[in-house]
Amino acid sequence: MEISRRRLLSALSAAGLLSVVPSRPATADEVAAGSARLLANTVAVFAGTAGTNARPETAAKLAAVVRAARTNLQLMDAAGEDELFAGLVLGTNEANLNTAFRRLYEIALATRTPGGAAPDLYGNTAVQRRVIDGLVHLHERYYGDQSKGYYGNWFHWEIGISQHVSRLLALLADEVQVYRPDLVRTYVASMDAYLRNGIEGDVNLDSRFHTGANLADITINRLLQGALLGDDARIRKALTDQLTVFATVDPYHLNHGVTDGCYADGSFIQHASVAYTGSYGKGLLTRVVQTLKILDGTGFAHGEELVPTVQGWVRNGFAPLIFEGWMMEIVKGRAVSRTDSGYTDVAVVVEAVVDLSSLASGVDAAALKSYVKHIRSTSHTALDPAGFVSPAAIVRYADIVADTTVVPADLNTPSRSVAFNAMDRTVHRRPGFAFALARSSGRISKYEYMNGENLMPWFQGDGAHYLYLSGQDQAQAYGVDYFTTVSPYGLAGVTAPVEQRRTIPELYGKPYYDNPGHPLNFTSSSESQNTYVYFPRGTNGHSGGAVLGAYGAAAMVQSDDVAFRDKGAGLLPDDFAVYRNATATKSWFLLDEEIVVLVAGVGDLDGRAVTTTLDARIAAPGDQVHVIGTARDGRPWTGAGTGDLQWLRYANATRGTAVGYVFLDTPQVRVALDTVTRSRRVVRTSNPDTAVTRSVFRVTVDQPTGAEPLGLAYALVPNAGEARLRSCPSGPLKVLANTPHLQAVTHTGLALTAANTFTPGRHEAGGMRIDGPASVILQHRRRDLTTVAVSDPTMERDTVTVLLRGRPLRESTSDGGVRVSPVHGGTRLEFNTRHVYGRSLTVTLRP
Repeated sequence: MEISRRRLLSALSAAGLLSVVPSRPATADEVAAGSARLLANTVAVFAGTAGTNARPETAAKLAAVVRAARTNLQLMDAAGEDELFAGLVLGTNEANLNTAFRRLYEIALATRTPGGAAPDLYGNTAVQRRVIDGLVHLHERYYGDQSKGYYGNWFHWEIGISQHVSRLLALLADEVQVYRPDLVRTYVASMDAYLRNGIEGDVNLDSRFHTGANLADITINRLLQGALLGDDARIRKALTDQLTVFATVDPYHLNHGVTDGCYADGSFIQHASVAYTGSYGKGLLTRVVQTLKILDGTGFAHGEELVPTVQGWVRNGFAPLIFEGWMMEIVKGRAVSRTDSGYTDVAVVVEAVVDLSSLASGVDAAALKSYVKHIRSTSHTALDPAGFVSPAAIVRYADIVADTTVVPADLNTPSRSVAFNAMDRTVHRRPGFAFALARSSGRISKYEYMNGENLMPWFQGDGAHYLYLSGQDQAQAYGVDYFTTVSPYGLAGVTAPVEQRRTIPELYGKPYYDNPGHPLNFTSSSESQNTYVYFPRGTNGHSGGAVLGAYGAAAMVQSDDVAFRDKGAGLLPDDFAVYRNATATKSWFLLDEEIVVLVAGVGDLDGRAVTTTLDARIAAPGDQVHVIGTARDGRPWTGAGTGDLQWLRYANATRGTAVGYVFLDTPQVRVALDTVTRSRRVVRTSNPDTAVTRSVFRVTVDQPTGAEPLGLAYALVPNAGEARLRSCPSGPLKVLANTPHLQAVTHTGLALTAANTFTPGRHEAGGMRIDGPASVILQHRRRDLTTVAVSDPTMERDTVTVLLRGRPLRESTSDGGVRVSPVHGGTRLEFNTRHVYGRSLTVTLRP
């Protein structure tokens, strides 16, 4: 069930979403009973039950809960006169204050977790009262005085601390009522007061801070607070506010100006312009599923009506981005610099899917369970359910794994191409590999930096790609060590000027640019900080692509970011550092065995040297890596250096992986295989100062200073053998055009032609006349059928016209929005691209 944001918010103002949030209970007793059930459900979610915790599968989780509680109690025992926990300095560091509340929560959790793991802690009222006393202490000394609070990161004050306190009070609700009956109202009043981006202590749907995953966090906190107070109005307001995150964002009818959330094409955006499925997106998924579990049987909402929407997120938003148990880098924002791996990210998604399967029914539940088994069976690293938040989810996961009637099945088809055009991302999947591409535009940020995380992100949205190969440990191929050891100027797929940039801490001496006296008001969480420092957008709107069945075409015009543009217009302070980008027009054509890359107009307006990195891969220093190839004159080529090559093959014999490179029309390439050692701290200030050594392989095209713009055409061939690469020059793949106006290829074996046009006017390619700019894929199919898919990569055109030369054809099938007209010399196709936001429109034709 997909709810449009427009329809949902209209219902909010009219009828309060009666289909999801029913009419109010008739009596105070029903409100009390619903609140009690809600709190009991919360305890069951986080602490488990006697039944779930008796299962052996939960033993590791319960041991971790007890271990954390005992450690925290020891720190309390060792605390000095002005400390709550030994060594944790409070009063000036909001992260430390958040840690103090988290540690109290962890102790409280152990006292409510049944199962015999810690009989001395479970139900121990003395320990519970010690926790409650800790809450009182923190409120009196560090939290309750509003004039001394709210320093540093807003997230801790409005979300993080409230989350720990709300859950803690829910766990200890009975003892708090006996021991300190005033404490709930005291804390709720303070939590309301700290919600300073809200309205009078409540959610503000017009606030840029109260959107997406952040809104889900805030509203679940307020839901628990309402249950603790027995406040029916607070509970219902929290629910109706949270319901807005279930709405599909309509870019043409934004409500409250909000661009954060889930889009029709499966994209997820947070922070207004950051592709974020793999971090904030998984947080949103977790919170809404937890809400549905907590609401079960309370009478406050019909949560089952929302399950199909969340299942759609999993199928269309998450599944394409998960490859053999690994979350792809293109949707993780600044989290790519963290030491947690993509396998850990996916474990969070799996827990949500496990719980969602228990809320779904019939074939929907079966599909979710099969997907859980699929991830488990394909992941290179075993998923550890001990890391789940809920013991109940661990039991459900174990039951799915043990159920022989559940057959592993991916939610993806084996061959799938996905254009996440709403967030400028592309994913192309085939048996044996997955290709992930990060684009950017005037709509979507080039990267995300924040809080000393992702310190060198400058080119991550400039066509950076990640080629995942089946069977390999993706943590050895990508993750934090890829960004640590591969030059930020030489990420795979990137065209960058030869220069040295400085990180934000290096430029300004702190994790942000500080100039509150400037008219743009640069503070740590200001809109100007977001726009120019944390996640700047590009300045060209051309980024998108078409999908035809399992094939894809993507395109992007590389641009400067908004900071460089606005500094040139005199809008930014003199001491604000900006950097100009290199120029390039890029296309990616996504086929069965090849990813064809065309790049035109590569150069630099300042005349600097420019490097285009065709690919970059890392390997463990002890891996047996071999690089061989053939020069255009037929001579064999091995090792590193510069050469005029026909093809190249990189093979990691230790890992059993290989990638081929076919140089269709490319200048001399430079091949490097270096050993690089760097600390993980170079990409994130809070990472451990751990030295990482990797063998780094790079294939580049280097342009000297002052060189004329050039073009290059090449193909990535995953898992290629030598015989396959030797046959490529005479194979079915041909480049039809590679200019800044038109880039096109044809593949005779697939009877497919694909073209990206970048400028207005008529462009000729493979028997098509295309009214640009547009992205077009044409394929001749069996039974004399021809299928054409068109997308507007600018997202600004009302119509795109394509003339197919040859005999006139007529429409067989269409997904709507296409007008077919026979004309002299061919068939005219007019695609109605108005307000489809980059979606592909497809028509099948017959004689």
